[in-house]
Amino acid sequence: MKILLVNPHGSNWVSGSEDRTAAAVRLPPLGILSLAAWLLREGHDVRVLDLSGTSSSGATGRFVELVRDFAPDVLGFSAVTSNFLNAYRLAETAKEIAPRTVTVFGGVHVSALRGAVLVEFPAIDLVVTGEGEQALAEIVAGNDPATIQGLVYRDGGTVRDNGIRTDLVQLDDLPQPAYHLLEGFPSLYEGALFNYPKGPTASIISSRGCPYDCSYCDRSVFRNSFRHLSPGRLYEQMTHLRSRYGVRHIFFYDDLFTFNRRRVEEFCALLEERPLGMTFNCAVRVGHVDDELLRMLKRAGCWMVSLGVESGAPEILARHKSNISFPEMRETVLRIRRNGLRVKGLFMMGLPGETEETIRATADFINALELDDMNMTKFTPFPGSPLYRTVREEGTFDERWELMNCMNFVFVPRGIPSRERLDELYNQFIREFYTGRNWVRKFPGLMFKSPDSVRRIIHNLPDFLRIRREFTGNRAK
Repeated sequence: MKILLVNPHGSNWVSGSEDRTAAAVRLPPLGILSLAAWLLREGHDVRVLDLSGTSSSGATGRFVELVRDFAPDVLGFSAVTSNFLNAYRLAETAKEIAPRTVTVFGGVHVSALRGAVLVEFPAIDLVVTGEGEQALAEIVAGNDPATIQGLVYRDGGTVRDNGIRTDLVQLDDLPQPAYHLLEGFPSLYEGALFNYPKGPTASIISSRGCPYDCSYCDRSVFRNSFRHLSPGRLYEQMTHLRSRYGVRHIFFYDDLFTFNRRRVEEFCALLEERPLGMTFNCAVRVGHVDDELLRMLKRAGCWMVSLGVESGAPEILARHKSNISFPEMRETVLRIRRNGLRVKGLFMMGLPGETEETIRATADFINALELDDMNMTKFTPFPGSPLYRTVREEGTFDERWELMNCMNFVFVPRGIPSRERLDELYNQFIREFYTGRNWVRKFPGLMFKSPDSVRRIIHNLPDFLRIRREFTGNRAK
């Protein structure tokens, strides 16, 4: 059977501006690459179309051409909230070209909304909730929809929901993601600037699920389970990327890379015993990192560690991040620095309870810790997150899906007078960090440690100048 899997194009990075995020970072769509690999192993003819970083008109043209040429039997979309409507428009277009093509939607957005998707969007035939490898394979095999766990489907005029999938796949049973189906991999896919020493880069998700319940996280796909690749399987995947594609740096996008201590120890030992000439970044969580573990990571080639800090205000942290105290967070950041690893703080602005005072406290916290880098996202109440149910009681929420990409303030907490003021505080925050003494002092050294980033800035200079204007308030007309 012929299957086309599509990663749809995104919405504008900020309302009214052209999307230029691909110049700064573009990641391979690992979810559909895993689906593709599973279906290839089943003997199907599979194509992958990644439209991220593509304009709306360009995305539609490429999509229509491939649908006409390939004539897929099944058309699968993996969508998040901000690109769901773009995916749906493509599905409508496909139905006009090939009405008998079966359209299947998966991903976090439809996993949260479930049956409501089929009620409101008639061009979608099936919804796969949760992880999709086994369910999609069963769909393609022609199984009775009533027997497929995690499936939401129409039965005449009735929407049927088969509930949550319980027979979850063991990650070591998954084939290598089908990177070879991705046009331009790895050269067209680059990590965040100054977050790696040498390219090409690639990303790996080596675990699924998280047992914690932070207020802002959507756990609709993997819920509170936790499964991981074994150390040997993980080493094998890195070896594959190094030998076949020449990849030099890996970004691990796990929620809890260090959650299983023994796994990390064995993985680091493999990299020490049989070096691959690769570096990597990973995220750690307070409570799952200590000096010995950090030293092991560094010896194995870890270049940077990310830590979900979210806020420098104790009252915001206590309310929204589960099982974390502010003193523990501060000590963990300092411990990472003491062990010679670069540390990147991950923050979020605009959570319920946020005020100008808590934003100032976060800025002061960052300055005191002298972080090597940081990422500040704009809080977005996604449909599957705990906060989504009560967020309208906490402020004003403009639920426009195309803007719900963590780059727009769709929610304004009561403690902030307006969206315009929140944007002003955000831009001020970004300016202060990247023009502050700490960053200015470290930047010259980074130019030598990460020469690929310098090359990318020069190559994409017009885009970066436009991005800079976004944060200085001087938008190009």
